[in-house]
Amino acid sequence: MTINKAMVVGATGGTGAAITEELVKRGIPTIAFGRSRHKLEQLAGRLGNPAHLKLAMGDAMRPEEIVAQAGNADVMFHCANVPYHEMASKLIPLGESVMEAAEQLAVKVVAIDGIYPYGRRQSDPVTEEHSKQPHTKKGKVRLDFERMLFDKRWKKVRVMIVRLPDYYGPTANEASYLGSTLEAIAAGKMAFFIGNMTVPREYVYLPDAAAMIAEVAGHDNAYGQNWNIPGGGLISGREIVRIARAASGSSKPVIPLKKIGLSLLGLGVPVMKEIVEMLYLTEEPLTLSGAKYEKWIGPIIATPFEKGITATVKALQQANTTASVQASQTANSRIV
Repeated sequence: MTINKAMVVGATGGTGAAITEELVKRGIPTIAFGRSRHKLEQLAGRLGNPAHLKLAMGDAMRPEEIVAQAGNADVMFHCANVPYHEMASKLIPLGESVMEAAEQLAVKVVAIDGIYPYGRRQSDPVTEEHSKQPHTKKGKVRLDFERMLFDKRWKKVRVMIVRLPDYYGPTANEASYLGSTLEAIAAGKMAFFIGNMTVPREYVYLPDAAAMIAEVAGHDNAYGQNWNIPGGGLISGREIVRIARAASGSSKPVIPLKKIGLSLLGLGVPVMKEIVEMLYLTEEPLTLSGAKYEKWIGPIIATPFEKGITATVKALQQANTTASVQASQTANSRIV
C-alpha cells in the first residue's frame, strides 16, 4: 500500500509539524489541519510553500470540520493533543471526534501516542506485547484512549497506534519534556530540566520518528496494531545540556525540576503540577524495543544525539532570529 493523500490533524504541533514535513518531502499530497491560520502559514513557509501542501483551518473537536476539509485523503494522522492538565477531560472526546470523522470518510488512521499506558517497565526493552498496567492517572486515560481507538463501533476505519518515547527536535514544544529546555538554552536563557539529570533516558529525534511513522503508515498489514518507534539510545540530562550549550554558545544555568520544584511551579502553572506523577519515568526509564519494526517495516533511523541536539538548537536559534526580524519589520511599518 502507498499513501495517496494524507491529512495531518494537529499539523502545527510538535509531532504534527514533523510528520507534515516528512510527507511533503516524500511528495505525498498533504492536508495540514489546525486551528491557527497563522501557525499553518508559518509551517507552510518553513517548508517552502510546496504546491502539494494544502492548509485547512478547523477545530479537531468538531468532526464535521475535519470531514469538510479532508478531500480524498486516504490516511489520517491523528497528531492533535490537549494540554497536560486537561488530558483526563478532553483527550478521549478529541479522539472520538477524529474517529467519527474518519468513520464518515472511511479512511485509515495513524494515532500518535506515548508510553504512559505501559506503566512501570516489566521488561527491558519494552516490546509491543508488554502488559499495560498503568498506575498513574494519565497512564489510565491513555489506555482508555487506546481502547476507544480500537473499539468495534468503528466499522469503516482501520487504525494503528505508534508509540514514541519523549522526543526533541526543531518542532518540539512544551508538549515535550525536553522541548522547552532546548528552547531556553537556544535563546541563551536560564532553563529547567524535568527530572533526574544523571539517569540516562530514551529520546527520539522527531525527524527520525516522522520518517519511521510515514514508513509504517504505508504498510497495509500494519493497521490494527501498536508499533513502537524507538529513539537513538540513552542519554543523560547532563550530556544533553553539554551538547546544547556547546551548540548555542550559552552557559546559563539549567536547573533540574523534581517533585517539590514542580509542585511549587504548579501553583501558577497547572501543567507543571500534572507532571509530578510521571516523574517515575525519569528515575526508572522505560526503553522501547524496535525489534518488531525492524522485522516487518525496516531499519530503525537514529540520528546521533550530538548531531540531532546541535541541529535542533541551531534551528531554534534561526527561528528566533527570523521572528525578531519579522517583529521589527512589523513595528517599523506601523511607525511609518
